[in-house]
Amino acid sequence: MKKLLIIIIILIPFIGFAQGIPEQYLTTAANNNPELKASFNEYMAALEKVPQVKSLPDPRFAFGYFIQPVETRVGPQQAKLSLDQMFPWFGQLKANADVATEQAKAKYEAFEETKSKLFFEVKSAYYDLYFTQKATDILLENIAILHTFSELSLIKIEAGLSSSVDQLRIDMDLADLENKLALLKDRAWYQTVYFNNLLNVDNSETIYFPDTLPEPDMEFSKQDLLDSIMQNNHRLTKLDYELSAFENKETAVRKLGAPNINIGIDYIFVGKSDNPNLEAGLSGKDAIVFPRIGLTIPIYRKKYKSMVQETVYQQEAVTDRRVAQTNVLESLLEKSYNEYRDANRRLDLFKRQTALARQAMEILQTDFATGKTDFVEILRMENKLLKYALELEKARTDKNAAQAFIRYLMGK
Repeated sequence: MKKLLIIIIILIPFIGFAQGIPEQYLTTAANNNPELKASFNEYMAALEKVPQVKSLPDPRFAFGYFIQPVETRVGPQQAKLSLDQMFPWFGQLKANADVATEQAKAKYEAFEETKSKLFFEVKSAYYDLYFTQKATDILLENIAILHTFSELSLIKIEAGLSSSVDQLRIDMDLADLENKLALLKDRAWYQTVYFNNLLNVDNSETIYFPDTLPEPDMEFSKQDLLDSIMQNNHRLTKLDYELSAFENKETAVRKLGAPNINIGIDYIFVGKSDNPNLEAGLSGKDAIVFPRIGLTIPIYRKKYKSMVQETVYQQEAVTDRRVAQTNVLESLLEKSYNEYRDANRRLDLFKRQTALARQAMEILQTDFATGKTDFVEILRMENKLLKYALELEKARTDKNAAQAFIRYLMGK
């Protein structure tokens, strides 16, 4: 059965919904993550329960020796061998097997839920790292631009065309950016540690990023997404199997209240008889008692009624939990879908704002070169460009993260 995990892992590269993250990271996480391995082993352990509960009870063998031999017509009974086999009531073993099978299916859905959650966490951590990396690149670019402005400012100050206050403003902005850059480097490190721990790999592993994250639109309506979640979400499917297991358990418990059938055989060793009148061959002839049939009669009904009622309450509890889980999932979809739409709007907004700010920056640079504008305006516009560039990448990251979470809710 270990081959099943290998097959699942092999199929991962063909799923096709990595959304901007190299699929090798999902494959690595599936191979290495200890929590996922633990969940799979719990499923394998549950499978091993099925052959245990559908097997007959072990036969009972007994040997008896008569200290005081029992005299019979054919000779004294010296010892006895007994073999008994208990047979549960018709359908009992099948009901037990059905319970264990449904419980194993629930464990498998728990494994699938763990896998889907792991893939979402890997994607989410990757997007966070991507944004940190892009923010670092944008800050470095702006620091380089400010250094260029600083050189221009010094030239103008020496020529008497600018105030030394402009240089001080540049120095203050540079100090702010350097501080933000140091913060981003620290953030990148702990994000890298978290990402690599999800993959269970060494922190020295190089993480690769695309130039730009894709911006795929949601291919389904919100109602279609909700329908898919209600049908495919692993938490709900797990509860369905748990409910089925308790329904089968009720059947199994009811059958416990039926008689068990016991079939046995006795073999009695008989010694030689002292009776000279016995026919030849009868003296000392061993005796076989077959079949010996008995019933285990469940007289005390109260405990069986209580066991049945217990399974009824368990079924009601699972049903209530499923309703509660459905409400939670619907709320999560609404929240995630709202975050997706908000990210989409911000993406369009900051694309326009960035383009306009770049145009304005080109005009301001020309005006500054001819002395038509103040240097302060260039710094203000440069700060706006920095802000819009960061917000654009944040919106791109948030859009992918929202889609990844919705796909996780859909059980993908």
